[in-house]
Amino acid sequence: MKKKIAIYPGTFDPFTNGHLDLVERGLRIFDKVIVALAPSQKKNPLFTVEERISLIEKSIKQYDRVSYEIFDGLLVDYVKGKKGIAIIRGLRAVSDFEYELQMALMNRRLLSEIETVFMMPSEEYSYLTATIVKEIASMGGSVKGLVPLTVEKALKEKFKSMKD
Repeated sequence: MKKKIAIYPGTFDPFTNGHLDLVERGLRIFDKVIVALAPSQKKNPLFTVEERISLIEKSIKQYDRVSYEIFDGLLVDYVKGKKGIAIIRGLRAVSDFEYELQMALMNRRLLSEIETVFMMPSEEYSYLTATIVKEIASMGGSVKGLVPLTVEKALKEKFKSMKD
């Protein structure tokens, strides 16, 4: 029987507990989830690609059906190359929906056999964004419970080194 593989793409700058929540939800439906890091330099990321990959690796190490990779180019080409059947996208609020719908419809137009699966995070993460996490951490606030412990430590170190 063919494995059902889902791709969970994003910049993951940084990887949050909301992202981890969607990985876990994806594992309920799919045999394998690939966390696909898009470098996205135009978003001016806080962490380098190498740092983000390391943080993802440490955050998902307990899941044997989850892997991670860097991808560049068209997402549908990447999904097809990985023999994926679906793209996982998180929806926190109605404001996310319009953009995500446009992307899903364009991806469907480019490769109709790939489905986009929209998932709602747990209620406790419905407000959580990587941008908010970075803002809190940059001002010395606690991000405990919002990100995996390794990410929390990396944020503290990153902002401490930027102040030195």
